[in-house]
Amino acid sequence: MTRRLTGANAPHLAHGAGGGSVNIRPLLDALDLQEDAARALADDLHAQIDRLKTRLREAEMHLEHLTITRKTVTGLADRLSTVAPDLPEHPDYPRILAAFNHATGPLRAKDACEALGHELLPKNVERHPRHAETPGQTRDPHRGRHRQLRQEPIADTTSTSGLTPP
Repeated sequence: MTRRLTGANAPHLAHGAGGGSVNIRPLLDALDLQEDAARALADDLHAQIDRLKTRLREAEMHLEHLTITRKTVTGLADRLSTVAPDLPEHPDYPRILAAFNHATGPLRAKDACEALGHELLPKNVERHPRHAETPGQTRDPHRGRHRQLRQEPIADTTSTSGLTPP
C-alpha cells in the first residue's frame, strides 16, 4: 500500500533546475484523483469477481445435476426393453394419432370421424339406446327408489358347545 503525502507532510514546493521553487501541489492533487479512481475501479472489479465466482459455482452445480440426471436416465434406459411395441398397421393410425395430438380437449368419436374425413354415420355419432333418455324420463324407472329387504333369521353357527338352544 502506498503512503500519501497530504496535509503537513506534503511538500508544496520543490526546487527547480534553475534554483527556483516550483509548486507541485496541483500534480499531487491529480495523482490523488487518479489513485482514488484506480481504487474505485479495483473495488468494483473485486465485486464483479465475487459475483462471477457465485455464478460459476451455480453453473458448476447445475452441470453436476445434469450429469447425475444423464447417468440416471441412461441407467434406466439400459433396463428398458429395446424392442419397439407393435403398432397397428391400419393406414388411418397416424391420422388418428395426429387428431388426438391436435385436440385441445376430450376427443369424441364424432370428432375423430370428422378429423379423418369419414362420413358421420348414426352408428358412429348417436348414443347407444341404453344410454338414450327421453325428456322427463330417467334411464331406470326404479332409480332413486329404495327397496326394503326382508331379513331372514340367521342360525348361529359359531357356537362351540355343540348344544342347540332349547
